Amino acid sequence: MAFTYEVEPEAMFEDRYEEFVSFGIPKADVDHLRGIITDMWADAPGGWSFEWSALAKRYHEAGNPLLAAVAYGFAKFPCLANDARVTAQDNQIACYLEAAPSFPCNFERRIVTIPVGGANVELPIHLFSASGRYDGGPVLMFSGGVDGFKIDIHGIVMALLQRLGITILAFDLAGTGECPIALTADGGDAIIAGVATEARRIGNGTVAYLGFSFGGNFAAMAGLTKMVDAALVLGGPIDQAFTMENAKNLPYGMAGIIGNDMHYANEPPLAEFVANMQQFSRRSLLDQTDNAPMLIMNGADDYFVPLSDTLVFAGRAGTDVHVLGDSGHCALLSGNGGKSRLPDVVGLISVWLPEKIGFEKR
Repeated sequence: MAFTYEVEPEAMFEDRYEEFVSFGIPKADVDHLRGIITDMWADAPGGWSFEWSALAKRYHEAGNPLLAAVAYGFAKFPCLANDARVTAQDNQIACYLEAAPSFPCNFERRIVTIPVGGANVELPIHLFSASGRYDGGPVLMFSGGVDGFKIDIHGIVMALLQRLGITILAFDLAGTGECPIALTADGGDAIIAGVATEARRIGNGTVAYLGFSFGGNFAAMAGLTKMVDAALVLGGPIDQAFTMENAKNLPYGMAGIIGNDMHYANEPPLAEFVANMQQFSRRSLLDQTDNAPMLIMNGADDYFVPLSDTLVFAGRAGTDVHVLGDSGHCALLSGNGGKSRLPDVVGLISVWLPEKIGFEKR
């Protein structure tokens, strides 16, 4: 089930321009696409997926399958709302696996079976190791959000791997990427629990979870329930993000992205959408006093997630909160004229995590 919704391509370039460039697409190519893409959904010249896929093909033909995978990732952006985007994701996966032997680390793709609501879900995961071994040490689970999947965050995985040397397990949240079930709180929590169990089997039994954006919601859940041994939350919507006041003002088609991930067949009325989003509020967990060590981070000018959803963690035991100025959502999007603070995020993680779960960084 999927639906398209009203959003202008220019709005997507306005929102994500710095992301496209910082993830490796040459600025000249981004500017060229910005000038020729006129339709978000048409699978034809001038269509978003069509033109991004054409660029990806050129990268692949030039012998750069990794950059092709990045471009195919933007071809499927922001959600798998039509066949062209599903095809783009298939091409992204193929190019990524072709590029994998060139990664500066060991890489393995596995399919794990996770029980969800009385059924089994077959979930692809990606493992990365700087040492050549996945066992013998802690494992860092890592997921993106509702529009950034496990392959899309490859550059961040590489930066963390270089700084930490820890085994990293990348996966897709419920409703996103290669995870076939809809985005729900119960199903999503079950995916996290299953991945955490798998991560404990792979490593020495110690597991941390870093969640970007909506992944931060699930990372917060995992930390507040002690499902993992440490939780790192970057730009996570936690409670006030799911109110009517915030939801009715979500920019850049975010409600349509989340609605697709929740497997709506048609764009839902706002009141129904907001009521359904309430399931993701972690207020009841926040009211508890116990939790695993937690690192909470976000940009000061996030236009998706209220600042209160970051500051609500201030003062909790074992919890460190960082608001990064001059940056927006996840300290990655530029926000109100700001800039990406991703190097600062990687630096914070590299100092905080080894101490909390007991390993020596590289």
